Amino acid sequence: MNRFLSNATNRIDAKGRVSVPSAFRSVLAQRNVQELYCFQDFVFPAISVGGPDLLERFERQIAAEDPFSPDANEMSLLIHGGGVFVKLDAEGRLMVTDFIRDFTGVSDEVTFVGRADHFQLWQPKAFLAAQTQARGERKLAGKRS
Repeated sequence: MNRFLSNATNRIDAKGRVSVPSAFRSVLAQRNVQELYCFQDFVFPAISVGGPDLLERFERQIAAEDPFSPDANEMSLLIHGGGVFVKLDAEGRLMVTDFIRDFTGVSDEVTFVGRADHFQLWQPKAFLAAQTQARGERKLAGKRS
């Protein structure tokens, strides 16, 4: 399948690297992604990660706006000012930089969360809390799917 699904928690090694789950690496390989675009999520304390197509999708949205509009400026501030490119090493590990740690609160473990066309990096307890809250809100609203 060509989607990022499920979640997995991996330990950060002594050099500050974490192994990207093999299922996620497989999707990256299928999509021929060589460089990862990462940005600070707009809603959650998570880093969203995808290929260059993820950045291009946001840039198309920005380009559709008046370049001087508040919406275009805010989106650029978040997408360009809150984003970086990273690469996996030969073993499929990602360096957990201060960019990731400071925004997510990650310390010794990272939870990888599939989001269909991209994935996210979370502090494990924050992910579990957000998932529990989302499930509870859907239950209260009477939504099953």
